Amino acid sequence: MDFLQLIYSVGAFVVAIGILVTVHEFGHYYVARKAGVRVLRFSVGFGKPLWMRRAGPDKTEYVVAAIPLGGYVKMLDEREGEVDPQELHRAFNRQTVAKRFAIVSAGPMFNFLFAVVAYSLMYVNGVSGIKPYIGAIEPGGVAQTAGARDRDLVLSVNGVITPSWEKARLHMLDRAVDGEPLRLEVQGDDLMLRQLLLDIGDRSVLQDDQIDILQILGFDVWRPRIPPLIEEVMPGGAAEAAGVLAGDEVVALDGVRIEGVRQWVDLVRANPGKILTLEVERGGQPVELQITPREQFDDGQRIGVIGVRNLVVVPPEVRDELSVVEQYGLLSAVGEGVNKTAQMSWLTLKVLGKLLIGEASLKNLSGPITIAKYAGLSAQIGLEQFFSFLAIISISLGVLNLLPIPMLDGGHLMYYLVEIIKGSPVSAAVEDAGQRVGMALLLLLMSIALYNDFLRLVE
Repeated sequence: MDFLQLIYSVGAFVVAIGILVTVHEFGHYYVARKAGVRVLRFSVGFGKPLWMRRAGPDKTEYVVAAIPLGGYVKMLDEREGEVDPQELHRAFNRQTVAKRFAIVSAGPMFNFLFAVVAYSLMYVNGVSGIKPYIGAIEPGGVAQTAGARDRDLVLSVNGVITPSWEKARLHMLDRAVDGEPLRLEVQGDDLMLRQLLLDIGDRSVLQDDQIDILQILGFDVWRPRIPPLIEEVMPGGAAEAAGVLAGDEVVALDGVRIEGVRQWVDLVRANPGKILTLEVERGGQPVELQITPREQFDDGQRIGVIGVRNLVVVPPEVRDELSVVEQYGLLSAVGEGVNKTAQMSWLTLKVLGKLLIGEASLKNLSGPITIAKYAGLSAQIGLEQFFSFLAIISISLGVLNLLPIPMLDGGHLMYYLVEIIKGSPVSAAVEDAGQRVGMALLLLLMSIALYNDFLRLVE
C-alpha cells in the first residue's frame, strides 16, 4: 500500500467510523431524550475534544474528540456524581427497567436501521451486478459431482431467486455455514432447467483463512475470453526491452493461452526473473517475443513485473449479456433492505457462534487496519460500494454490541434482564467484576484482530 493509498484508506476509515458511531450514539441520545433523561454529553470519539458546543435547554455538550474509534453518550446518573434533587427524576439510574432497556438497546437498533436505509437507497437507485453463470469446474469437486456444467446460469439457491453473483454467493454461504446441502436451480445453454444438489459434507466452510464458497464448491465465475490489449509500455521496463508495443494483443505466455487480464497478471507476477515466451498479435499477425519479468517485492512477496498498462475492451453485447441491475420501487426496496439486513445480521451471529465453539478460524477476525483498507477500496470504487461497506460494518457493530459481554450494550441488557427476574438491580460488586471480565475479553479479541491485520500486511 503506497502512501497516497494509505492516506485515502485512513480518511475513508475515519469517515466511515464517524458516521456509524454517530448513528449508534444518536440512538442512545434520541431515546434517552424521549424518555425524559438529561443528556450531559454526546461525544463522537474519545480523548481530547477537538470541537465542542453546548446547546439546547439542558446545555448538552456536543463533542468531536481526537480518537475516532468510538463514542459515548453521558447521561445524568447518581452513580457518576452528585445530582440536584430537583433533577433526580431525570437521572438515568432512576428510570424504570423498561426505559433503561430501551435507551441502551437503541444504539444497536439504530445501527440495524442505518443498514436498512442504506440497502433500501441502494435498491431504489439500482444495484449493479453480474449474472451468476458457472465457469471453470474443478474435476472431481462438489459441483462436478452434482452435475454442474460450464455456462450454467444459477436461477435460485434453496428456493431464493438469485439474479446476481452477489446474492447467489450470500445465500450459498448462509446455507453452507449451517452445513445444509445447497439446492441450485440452473439453466444450461440448451435452456433446459435442472436441479443440482451440492453437499460439502462435514467440511466447515469457516475453517479456511479466506472464505471462498465457490472454491469450496469447486467452480468459478464464468468469464468470457477477452485477451488484454497493451495500452502503454513503460520506458525502461522489461516489456520495452522485449520489444512489446502499445496495441499488441496478448495471446499466450510460456505456452499458456491467455483468457483474460486477471490470468495474464497472475502469470507475470508468478514468474519473476524467468525467461518467458510471449505470444502477441500485432496488426493481425502473430509475433513471438522473449520477456523476463523483473523482480519486485509487494507486501513482502516476491513478484514479477514487466511495466505495461493493460486495457480490456469488453464488447457491448458481452457486457449486456452478463450485467444485471436489481432495482425496485420504494416499498419493495425497503423490503429488500430489511431482508438483507436480517440475513446479514443472522449470518454474522452464526459466524461468531462458530468462532466460539472452534468451528471457524480465528484468522477470519479483522481489526481496524483491514477495515480501513476495505473502507478505502470501497470508497474508490464508488458510492454504491461504500454504502454497502457501511451497511455491513453497521450490522457488525449492532450484532457485537448486543453480545452479553459486560462493557458492551448487551452486557447492560443482560443485567436488566436479571433485574427483571430477581426484582432488584445486580450489586455494584457484580457489575465491577463484570467490567473487568468484559475488558479482558475485548482486549483479547482486539489483540487477535490486530495480530491478523499485521499478518495480512506482511504476507
